Amino acid sequence: MRKIYVFDTTLRDGEQSPGVNLNTREKVEIAYQLEKLGIDRMEAGFPAASPGDLASVNAVARAVKNVTVIGLSRSRETDIDAVKEALQGAQDPCIHIFLATSPIHRQHKLRMDKAQVLETAQSAIRYAKKYFPKLEFSLEDAGRTEYDFMAEMVGMAIREGANVVNIPDTVGYLNPSEYGAIFKYLKENVPDIERVQLSAHCHNDLGMATANTLAAIQNGADQIEGTINGIGERAGNTAIEEVALALETRAEFFGAKTSLTLSEISRTSRLVSKLTGMVVPGNKAIVGANAFAHESGIHQDGMLKEKTTYEIMTPETIGLKESKLVLGKHSGRHAFRDKLSDLGYDLSEEELNTAFSRFKDLADKKKEVSDEDILALIEEKLIDTPEVFRLQTIYVTYGNKAVPTAKVIIDGPEAEPIVAEAEGNGSVDAIYNAIDKATGEEVTLGDYSIKSVSRGKDAQGEVHVVLSQGEVAAQGRGLSTDILEASARAYIDALNKLLEKRKTYTKRDHASI
Repeated sequence: MRKIYVFDTTLRDGEQSPGVNLNTREKVEIAYQLEKLGIDRMEAGFPAASPGDLASVNAVARAVKNVTVIGLSRSRETDIDAVKEALQGAQDPCIHIFLATSPIHRQHKLRMDKAQVLETAQSAIRYAKKYFPKLEFSLEDAGRTEYDFMAEMVGMAIREGANVVNIPDTVGYLNPSEYGAIFKYLKENVPDIERVQLSAHCHNDLGMATANTLAAIQNGADQIEGTINGIGERAGNTAIEEVALALETRAEFFGAKTSLTLSEISRTSRLVSKLTGMVVPGNKAIVGANAFAHESGIHQDGMLKEKTTYEIMTPETIGLKESKLVLGKHSGRHAFRDKLSDLGYDLSEEELNTAFSRFKDLADKKKEVSDEDILALIEEKLIDTPEVFRLQTIYVTYGNKAVPTAKVIIDGPEAEPIVAEAEGNGSVDAIYNAIDKATGEEVTLGDYSIKSVSRGKDAQGEVHVVLSQGEVAAQGRGLSTDILEASARAYIDALNKLLEKRKTYTKRDHASI
């Protein structure tokens, strides 16, 4: 069975999703989980974008050991130097250089002719090969590039020593037959094409990213590029989990497989969703909440008689398990530890003590604590942010004919707690005005969303907010059975991250391929 290499760009292209802003700790946490998933190659970021991005890429490069770590670079020596610095300490470093090749990009963005584009890319590859034994070259907007010029660029990259050549459908314009035909053409018309791996990188603007990627595999692609949950700029990238399960489920058709640990897919999806704040739609293929749910009576009858009547893959394949143990306020530490182990977590004694204490607090408020509740408790505190401010207490007064007021008591940098009161257009607005007053920080609320972690009237609510201060932005999460408390915790979490980020902020300059 032919192996398809998986290039994950969740930490680079995925982070370019509007409203997503991962800090270094969050990037490292996702990187560890991607390593568990069995990703072959991991694009950690764009080091030349900012000192903060360079530092994050370096932190990822030093953290993971069993995956190739990649830094993105424009065809500029300064960018290449930044990648060289960022990947110091990496076990298996690789540089990813790109340059646009389509007529529209040559004319309007680069203001270069074909010869200048070829020469610029060639010079960049030659310079980078002095420092990197592994190099990937991408033809940005290859999908709208003339076939003959594309073949010329690929041939040059092969001669200059590229190991992988990426053919992106940067704007998600092509259909599967068109995209597959490009790979077929290159395989048949570029000399020494067998010396490199061809890679497929698709965007989902017309909803065809997964289909296009699979068409590329059918026509000889050796590597696929994508993100977890399909996040990314505009409509997103190819969802890695969709390609992996398509190859697994239809192995006899595609004749190819990834080497991913498929049972880690569900946990990876949850972590990425949690840390980016991007909610996975319920009907999302593979990882959506409804992906293995059956409500129709006809479907339920078929499932009870034979699961394969309506299920072409099992939830266990991606790491979902049926709950065998119901936890509540009378459950002990042993049962709690067993449940964590069943869910894939191996906590230190200190982490277990903290988690168990938070579980007991929740169990006092809920009759039954579901797997989803436990996952939310654990994952909420995966990333430790220095807490300048900590919520102690909130009081809210509300009536539909009265102005909502809120009082907050917050632990701050000083010894004495800070007390502040404020009014607002609603209860949440009043709480946020009171927090602003208590902290003395002027911030803008860019996004606010809430979702239920589990089912029932006593379900936990998870609130996600994005705060900004000038050009610095940060996101925060809060969890509680009381949505007002969850809202306050999310706001303070984002505020603490904003203050931490403000120390080293430099404006980012993202690239896309």
